[in-house]
Amino acid sequence: MSTADPAGGQVGVAVVGCGTISTEYLRNLTSFPDLRVLFCADLDLERAKAQAAAFGVPGAGSAAEALARPDVEIVVNLTVPAAHAAISSAAIAAGKSVWVEKPLTLDSASARELLAAADAAGVRIGCAPDTVLGAGLRRARRLIDSGAIGQPQTGLALLQGSGAERWHPDPEFLFKRGAGPLFDMGPYYLTALATIFGPATRVAAMGRRARPTRVIGSGPRAGKEFSVEVPTHVSALIDYKDHQSATIVLSCDSPFSRRCLLEVTGSSATLEMPDPNQFTGEVLVDGEVRVDGPAATTPASDRAECRGLGVLDLARGLRSGAPPRASGEIGLHVLEIMEAIDRSVATGTFESVLTSFTRPAALAEDWDPHASTLA
Repeated sequence: MSTADPAGGQVGVAVVGCGTISTEYLRNLTSFPDLRVLFCADLDLERAKAQAAAFGVPGAGSAAEALARPDVEIVVNLTVPAAHAAISSAAIAAGKSVWVEKPLTLDSASARELLAAADAAGVRIGCAPDTVLGAGLRRARRLIDSGAIGQPQTGLALLQGSGAERWHPDPEFLFKRGAGPLFDMGPYYLTALATIFGPATRVAAMGRRARPTRVIGSGPRAGKEFSVEVPTHVSALIDYKDHQSATIVLSCDSPFSRRCLLEVTGSSATLEMPDPNQFTGEVLVDGEVRVDGPAATTPASDRAECRGLGVLDLARGLRSGAPPRASGEIGLHVLEIMEAIDRSVATGTFESVLTSFTRPAALAEDWDPHASTLA
């Protein structure tokens, strides 16, 4: 167990993995009064030091140094997917709770081991994406739960574009095992659908890889060719335990981009959610903007929110005893859905999803990440 005092006050955090996404996390984590970001760690020590200096974090160094700190209660694991299991396991062994970028691990077997280890150690695991905690998707869920579309029946998700290698300076990991459009972007859509429909039971899918290599399009390594290991276009059908179904298409093979689409159709209306990779946005019911309250009122939760809400919810839960809403259990279930889709692409058959989870309680409408609750 962590030797940090669990009685109250700010929760100490270490960020392990100081790549591109860490900038967004650090910007937000250092702005939440209930958290203290104490350490930045990376294999590249100079990169860790640079991020620490940029965001006023007092410590920087290796992952081992981060895990050795007694004042760190949560390790935010932002390493590449291939390192998720090892870093999270080491953090749990050191008595730390863990927030993991998606996917939870590369496979459900190691993810189950991770959750079992956390349970045995008395620590907790949260897993991205935490966009489901943002104001836009919270409003969508409240409208659906209130009966605004009748009984939810079907879902439709679509993401189409030409690939992250156009803009990402180091995109190779996005086309390796544990990534691709399914494992990189799929969690946003599948997690949002899970919070509406609950657990899935089976899937059927098709997939293809448009070409064996891609070329980096920006940054200092522009022009470098790299190998593609995974399908770059996936379409799937998903059955849910409560008899709903969803269709999902994820592609980075199209020169023509379509905006992120996520719809839920009920017995009386269709609701369009905001982009599940964003934290705010309009909710439309039958094409008209809807709010769940007086139209003239802008909820406090519409303040700028971004990555890090799940870390904050996990931290507050460490003090209150509440389980994390973006939990490791949901992360495991979404990972198993993606594995089943991957198997179905290979086999051409329906594939079962065996894990389950308890649908998390929705955040209160006035939940405010910038209001101190632990001081």
